[in-house]
Amino acid sequence: MNLGRSFFSLYFLIVACFGALSWLLDEFWSMNVEQDVESYTGYKTVLIALTDRLDSFPIAEWQGKVEAANKRYNLPMQLVSVDSVEKLLPDLKYVKDERVTVYYDDNDITLFHPIAKHKKVLILGPVKAPTRPRTEALLRVLSVVLLGVVIFFWVWPISKDLDKLAKSAKDFGYGDFKVKVDRADSVLVQPMMNTFNMMASRINNLIEAHKELTNAVSHELRTPLARSKFALQVLRGAKDDETREKYIDKISTDVEELESLVNELLVYAAFESEQPNINFANNDVRQLVDFQVASFASNDIEIDFNCSQDTVMAEYDAHFINRAFSNLLTNGVKYGKGKLQVSLLSDGQQCSLIVEDNGPGVDDDFKEIIFDAFSRYDKSRGKDTGGFGLGLAIVSKIMLWHNGSATVENSELGGAKFILSWPVDHITG
Repeated sequence: MNLGRSFFSLYFLIVACFGALSWLLDEFWSMNVEQDVESYTGYKTVLIALTDRLDSFPIAEWQGKVEAANKRYNLPMQLVSVDSVEKLLPDLKYVKDERVTVYYDDNDITLFHPIAKHKKVLILGPVKAPTRPRTEALLRVLSVVLLGVVIFFWVWPISKDLDKLAKSAKDFGYGDFKVKVDRADSVLVQPMMNTFNMMASRINNLIEAHKELTNAVSHELRTPLARSKFALQVLRGAKDDETREKYIDKISTDVEELESLVNELLVYAAFESEQPNINFANNDVRQLVDFQVASFASNDIEIDFNCSQDTVMAEYDAHFINRAFSNLLTNGVKYGKGKLQVSLLSDGQQCSLIVEDNGPGVDDDFKEIIFDAFSRYDKSRGKDTGGFGLGLAIVSKIMLWHNGSATVENSELGGAKFILSWPVDHITG
């Protein structure tokens, strides 16, 4: 098991804090032990009892009684005058009343019991200072050890996860944008790993999209520019007006194509850079569909609209859903053979808008990339039908903003079946 530096740093910091706290508690106890008279109850009781006994004898017999008590209790006690105590221990600030005062000196203590009315002091000691019970000390040590073990098993998974996260971040910084962090052992670190993975995936997608966009733009620009360059060369050598007019028209067509490409690129770039303000509202989707179907229907286009409900309420941005639906209808008209079928479904949870055409359909391989920018199917959906492959990419973005999806399947009409699906109730966050 490889223990990382971050683990040791965190673990030893916590252990050191608890060790320092324990030491400070010991120091506090030692500093206050001389005033903790209750810790010497036995010695105090002996002094008080002996003082009370001396009061029943003449003062001349006190010394003998103290010596007898020494032998009986096997304790060093003596009776001296107050002046003697002050000369012996000038720095002692004992209380000159009936209370017992403790003098603490390293491992020994001395107790003083003043007898104020006779200007005498009964001294017990020096004797060994009482210590804390060993059981209490052992329990404290065991508690600290147990706490250390608990902290070890708590901190170790966190440290291991942080090391993995640091390594992945380092690899990401060196250009490995596909790096992912494995699932965390600690629930405390898992949200950070999820956020990192989401960020890394987002950045990787942006970089890949940027590469694809750069390649696609260069390809799209190269073709009309090459045609224009060739037309200009022919135009220079043209001898008659008819030839000149022909190639001027070609150049004009290429310029319009470039202008259209630039406009679509600006729209797609605006959608790709950041999500615009989405104004969600609970509206009837059927009204939107009815309006668009009526707008696209004509003598050349047959559109069947199927919906079993009079109203289909859902939360959505009318502007963007209308745009996505319009793009699908435009594709159906462009690539179909004059027949479209539109369906609107809702189960109370999901709202689905379906557009089917009777065109040549979409190959299975192309279905995987049809919603990518600049994707075009060369055979049935080639450049001759117009477009730059950005319309469906924009549709996919709109559905992503609605927490929904855009998919394509095979239609029973023989062509493509595009499905837009999103939650009826908008999901925030």
